[in-house]
Amino acid sequence: MNSLIALVIVVVLALLIVRYLVVLYNKIVTLKNYVEKSFANIDVLLKQRADEIPELIKVAEKVMTHQSELFIQLAQLRSRYLTSRKTEEKVQATNQTDVLLKQVFMLAENYPELKAIHNLTALQQRLSLLENRIADRREFFNQSVMLYNIGIQEFPNLILAKLLGYQTRSLLNITEGEKQYDGITL
Repeated sequence: MNSLIALVIVVVLALLIVRYLVVLYNKIVTLKNYVEKSFANIDVLLKQRADEIPELIKVAEKVMTHQSELFIQLAQLRSRYLTSRKTEEKVQATNQTDVLLKQVFMLAENYPELKAIHNLTALQQRLSLLENRIADRREFFNQSVMLYNIGIQEFPNLILAKLLGYQTRSLLNITEGEKQYDGITL
C-alpha cells in the first residue's frame, strides 16, 4: 500500500513538472511569435523605404558625385535588407540604413542645387511619411522584443530558453533626430 502511495506521489510530481515545463515553453514561444508578428507589421514599411533608396541615389548622385561611397553603402544595405531571411539581420540592416539616410539628407541640405530638384523634395516627403509610420510600429516592435528578451532571461525560463537555443533580439534603434524634442535631446 505504501509503495502505491509513493508511486502516485512520484507520478503526480512528474506530471506537475512536465506541465510546468510546457507552460514555460508556451510562454517563450508566445513571446517569440509576438516579436515575429510585430516585425511583420513593420517589415512592409521598411521594404517600401528600401524601395525608395534607388530613386534617392539616382537623384542625389548627380550632384553629390564625391559622396559615392555613401551611396554604395546605402545600396549594399538595401540589398542586404531585401535578401535577409532572418529578422535579426533585417533589424541590423535597418539600423545602419537609418544612420546613412540621415547622413544623406544632412548632406543634401548643403547642396542648393539638390534642394531645387523637385524629385528630391517629393522623395523626402514620401520618406518622411514612411519614417513616421515606421516610428509608430517601431514602438510596438521594441516593446515585443523587450518582453521576449526579459522572458528568456528570467529564471527558470532562462534554462529552457538556453536548452532550446533562444537568443536575445536586437531593438530597432531610435535615431538621434527622433530623440530630440524642440531641440532638446532626450
